[in-house]
Amino acid sequence: MFKRLVTAGALAALAVSPALAQEAEAPAAPKVYEKVNFNAQEDPENILLLDLSNGQRVGIRLMSDWAPSHVERVKTLTRQGFYDGVIFHRVIDGFMAQTGDPTGTGQGGSTLPDLEEEFNPLPHLRGTVSMARAQSEDSANSQFFIVFYPRFSLDNKYTNFGRVISNMAAVDTIQRGEPPQNPTRILQASIAADNKPQVTTPPPAPVSEEEAPSFDGISVDDLNAPLSE
Repeated sequence: MFKRLVTAGALAALAVSPALAQEAEAPAAPKVYEKVNFNAQEDPENILLLDLSNGQRVGIRLMSDWAPSHVERVKTLTRQGFYDGVIFHRVIDGFMAQTGDPTGTGQGGSTLPDLEEEFNPLPHLRGTVSMARAQSEDSANSQFFIVFYPRFSLDNKYTNFGRVISNMAAVDTIQRGEPPQNPTRILQASIAADNKPQVTTPPPAPVSEEEAPSFDGISVDDLNAPLSE
């Protein structure tokens, strides 16, 4: 009797196991990532424009499908004016140009909390825009870098969130150095949908009280007095 029960149980297991085995062996479908749209006339809400001090405007496609939190952070900071006036503080020839630190030292960031990593398998190609971070994987905040040449060793280690889609030649002219002696600066960062005109010259530096011309001792009568011959 016991042997019959065991045999019946074994037969039942054999009847069910193929289906279970198929479920266990079926691999999860890999995520299909959105392709970069290089048409600068489409989806302007996801195009970052950088007006550089070299007189050029660079267009970057922001890929929210790849890294939604990182794209949202960059758009938020851009619309706050956070990147305006910030230099490219670390530019390595043949590697990348890094910016996004208002202190220009590579140690600064925004007051917003750090982001959790959104690593993806998208390759770091020429023109890739990726988020810089400290040693912790969840330490990205505001700094990002643009890759000059492919660096596949960065894949799945840094959050790839965009791609230059216009004027990569202007990125190539960014001054090299760590930091550069005469760093290239972001005069204005904007989102294309906001239709901000390009800025080509930096605003004049504010004049300190020491440098401002003094008008002490000049009265209204002096201003209205006739000019002497």
